[in-house]
Amino acid sequence: MIAFVQFLIKYALLEPFGVTITLNLFGFSLLVLTTVCLAAAGYIINDIYDIETDVINKPEKVIVGKTISEKTANILFISLNVIGVAIGFYLSHLVGRSGFFTLFVIISALLYIYASYLKQVLLIGNIVISLLVSLSLIIVGLFELLPVMTVQNQETQITFFKIIIDYAIFAFVLNFIREIVKDIEDVDGDYKSGMNTLPIAIGRDRATKIVFILLLIPLFGVVYYVITHLYKQLFLVGYFLLFVIAPLIYIMIKSFSAESKKDYQVLSNLLKLVMFFGMLSLWLYKYILLD
Repeated sequence: MIAFVQFLIKYALLEPFGVTITLNLFGFSLLVLTTVCLAAAGYIINDIYDIETDVINKPEKVIVGKTISEKTANILFISLNVIGVAIGFYLSHLVGRSGFFTLFVIISALLYIYASYLKQVLLIGNIVISLLVSLSLIIVGLFELLPVMTVQNQETQITFFKIIIDYAIFAFVLNFIREIVKDIEDVDGDYKSGMNTLPIAIGRDRATKIVFILLLIPLFGVVYYVITHLYKQLFLVGYFLLFVIAPLIYIMIKSFSAESKKDYQVLSNLLKLVMFFGMLSLWLYKYILLD
């Protein structure tokens, strides 16, 4: 999904409107590759540290220790990080912004710290991983728009960067809520592993109520965005009503009756689906706004 959304930003949002961009297809593919490599490394190190927890929470999905050894997983983790950071170093110099290289080092380090420590700290791990998800969108704007910003095109570049930021905020909020839902789903294994997630700290029922309240944020946020920016574009309004707003309301209703592990797994998958359709709306801009 990370790669898909990044390509959407470039080819559905920026290029159709003739926005001045920095990277050609090869350079942009490298940006996507480095992001995916670091994300994959993050998943691997997370699986390594979660072996004990996953055996309880998701025994059928345990890979490290079953499909591949822990040693092989560590080698993959290191290799993907090296590849990701190395490509990031090359890209940063390619666009003339050597300081951007720091971003890739920070992302790599945060994913390790998250897996090894932060995910056990109340809410902090949820916030960090959600910030990294939103950063996967923002990084496209940083590499594509900022290096070629001039006095003449500054207003346009900033306008499109703000659109990317709006979608990054949407991704952050939905992912943060989904992280809490997953914590509720995995509460048994997390408790036995000594973690301090929100449902462990305040109880599953209270955590579910907080999920309901938090869902109001993306719901009202999307409604406000549609009313403010898209109200003249009936097709876009209909799209957001059908594929984002209605599912969010449905998720809120379902959260009231959620009790079993399976119920929370369904909520988690629905939130992922809403995030996907929210990001997919980027594809519609060129058909509606250029009409």
